[in-house]
Amino acid sequence: MNLRHVALVAFVMVVVFPTLLLLKPHLRSIHQGGQGEDIVLLPEPRLTGGMSVEEAIAKRRSIRSYRDEHITLDQLSQLLWAAQGITDWRRKYRSAPSAGPTYPFEVYVVVGKVEGLSPGIYGYDPFRHVLIELKKGDFRGELQRASLNQEWVGDAPVDIVLVAFYERTTRVYGERGIRYVHMEAGHIGENIYLEATSLGLGTVAVGAFDDERVVEILGTSGSPLYIFPVGVPNG
Repeated sequence: MNLRHVALVAFVMVVVFPTLLLLKPHLRSIHQGGQGEDIVLLPEPRLTGGMSVEEAIAKRRSIRSYRDEHITLDQLSQLLWAAQGITDWRRKYRSAPSAGPTYPFEVYVVVGKVEGLSPGIYGYDPFRHVLIELKKGDFRGELQRASLNQEWVGDAPVDIVLVAFYERTTRVYGERGIRYVHMEAGHIGENIYLEATSLGLGTVAVGAFDDERVVEILGTSGSPLYIFPVGVPNG
């Protein structure tokens, strides 16, 4: 084996293979897969819109009061794509930057009022751009109580929850990977804010909650870091 072949094998073993391993846990941690899983196909995300990035930044606000009305499945699709959607299929890059890229986050959706979607808890699979139903029923009230009774969590038609799996990043970067995970949470959160603004919706970043209770409600093994209630602003 010549020097070029040795270098190629080393690149595959050190860079490519570990990256593939880090991508796979996404599908395992949200669901076990297999036959009978309840899947909701999301509308294809739009890559152009009516509001510029500059205008969305200028208009972005934290909104805690929402109208008692549904959001659309199209709007939810755009929000989830902005959070973790695939933007480069060849490289499997997503909408928010990630160290590595190790992609330590899962996106869970607590649905109450989305047109064409039954209330329940769903996991977002960015590779198929689908929702996977995990639990049936409206859990917004339970999530509100777990969030120190912040009423906007229960009032919003949908809550997007970011759940971190630190080991995906720390296995590559060690303890410093914890910092990178927290940075990534901010990247994803700002994407949700700006997409919500461009859609005429409102959201607020919620970080105060009972971690163990949120884990129990979602049925996850990860660490919840953010809850984003989303709805039509009230006024």
